[in-house]
Amino acid sequence: MTVIDLGELRHDAPPGPAPRPPRAVGRPFRLLVVLLVALLTLTAATPPRGPVEWTLPGGLGSAVFVAGDVVYVVRPNRGDGRELVAYREERELWRSPLPGAGTAVSVWQQEGRVMVAGPAGNDEDWETVTYDAATGAEVWRRRGVAFAIGRVLLSQSAASDPRPSITRVDPTDGRTMWTVPMTGMLGFDYGSGVERMVLSPVTGQTVVVDARTGSRLAARDLHPVQPPAQRQVLTVGGLLLEIRDAGRTVEAYDLDTLRPRWTVEQKLVDYVDSCGALLCAAPPAGGMTALDPATGAARWTVDRWAGVAAARGDRLLVGDTATGTGGLAVLGQADGHLIAELDGWTLVPQHESGGPLLATRPLGGGRQLLAEMDLSGGPPPIRGVITGTDCTTGVTLLVCRRPGGDYMVRRLP
Repeated sequence: MTVIDLGELRHDAPPGPAPRPPRAVGRPFRLLVVLLVALLTLTAATPPRGPVEWTLPGGLGSAVFVAGDVVYVVRPNRGDGRELVAYREERELWRSPLPGAGTAVSVWQQEGRVMVAGPAGNDEDWETVTYDAATGAEVWRRRGVAFAIGRVLLSQSAASDPRPSITRVDPTDGRTMWTVPMTGMLGFDYGSGVERMVLSPVTGQTVVVDARTGSRLAARDLHPVQPPAQRQVLTVGGLLLEIRDAGRTVEAYDLDTLRPRWTVEQKLVDYVDSCGALLCAAPPAGGMTALDPATGAARWTVDRWAGVAAARGDRLLVGDTATGTGGLAVLGQADGHLIAELDGWTLVPQHESGGPLLATRPLGGGRQLLAEMDLSGGPPPIRGVITGTDCTTGVTLLVCRRPGGDYMVRRLP
């Protein structure tokens, strides 16, 4: 928004008409008028932004993905396969056939390329195909599924590969930059700006790898005597977390050294995730317990809420897991106290990070109320009414499926 300062409006000006200014004062005034006219002329000459809302063809069996100001639609072509079509507003940029089964599970942009990952034609093997984002020409493809970890593109080998591996790939040309054998469970850490990968086998050394170079950062056998029968490995907030003993024990290791930090006993833990400055351990039935990441000490427990969607300041946006009716809530991060209930609202999935946190609530007749979650504790700011379901959002665009199968695209202000 542009703000023009018109000066101070005084209320103590003398009554009656002001005296005629001398010529020296009139000239700056006329210059101001000329400048304002020029400003208005430039504003009028500026091309207007595109439409606020438009429709793109979809149809039965189609899927949609958002990247920046471009919408990618995967849909059946005239033959038996599928094609990828790129749109900017209502204008088709290009279309290209998809190989194999043509089922795109993930589509995203990276360094001028459009990455498409999906099944290669059977139930086991996957394939990643890359197109030029400007022209749609196929650039490279490889067996396995590629995925982005921060600024790094990694690829996991196909399931039928006798020697499973993880490879860093140059997104521009598909060149292999390094490869390491894939052993055990995988974990990734990139929230701190340093992309790291964890390989944790059932027996032997757990290894932390620099995802940019492929070099080892740390290695240690976490269970040199007797490995646990079952365990789950997670990376959260610079920690390697191991859940074992059927979810009753959580042990934390420092990712830099793999040295143990703390161990806590819980009734039952299904997963642990970040919730602002804390860790939130969630059981399968719902609810969660907030843990101090430095010591593992429990800060607070709630039975109804779980799944932290956003953390801003000292507040958390969470989901309702106990009533079965859906809805969201705002909790205080320090003690878990309920600040506000947001009944009936459902978060819109995000294809890109950095966009607004949007939610919808049904109005009937295929319409939904659209709002932005601001975690203020008051009613969420309403952003309008939309027609459609299965919405997804990026940084600047919202896309929803209309009843007939086409897509409604709305530009976010």
